Amino acid sequence: MAAPPTPGSPTHLFPTMADIMAASRAQGLRVSLRTLGPFFRVTATRDGAEKEAAAAAVELGRAEGAVLPWPGGSVLHLDSMRMSRATLEVPDRPLFGLGLFLGAVAVRHGFDAGCVRAELLAINDSPLYHSKLVKFYTRMGFKAVHEIDGSSITDLAHMLVWGGRGTRMDADIEQLLKKWSKRFRSRD
Repeated sequence: MAAPPTPGSPTHLFPTMADIMAASRAQGLRVSLRTLGPFFRVTATRDGAEKEAAAAAVELGRAEGAVLPWPGGSVLHLDSMRMSRATLEVPDRPLFGLGLFLGAVAVRHGFDAGCVRAELLAINDSPLYHSKLVKFYTRMGFKAVHEIDGSSITDLAHMLVWGGRGTRMDADIEQLLKKWSKRFRSRD
């Protein structure tokens, strides 16, 4: 775990995990992070005050990945993000808004684990959805680094790692946290 940021340090500007969790609760979400060695899973459920809510929490979405050692600094490998059909029942909640909370917890976890870069694949299941994913991740701060379409031998390795075709994207973790800081920082 990284040491808490000190005032005046560059990391003081980044949202903390507590900031992100508080922002998700303000949106009616309960986001949790579980780890097992280098692997992690972030899940989101509806945040309800009812007693039965804890017992019957419906998972809205999840993100999974791993913190991988790499020369020059660890890499946050964002393997998958899935939203459940239950997201359709959440009033006034855009699908990609939930993804932002899942991603923010994963990225902050990566930062706390010493990662310098995050990597993901915007999967190409359909041209329309793929273009929306690439736009979303670009807006979030990722940059396309490689188009994986199966046309080259190097694509084979990418397809084995990522499980499909799509756009490989990378982001500097500190830049992501800086970009997202206004959205997640608590108002002191």
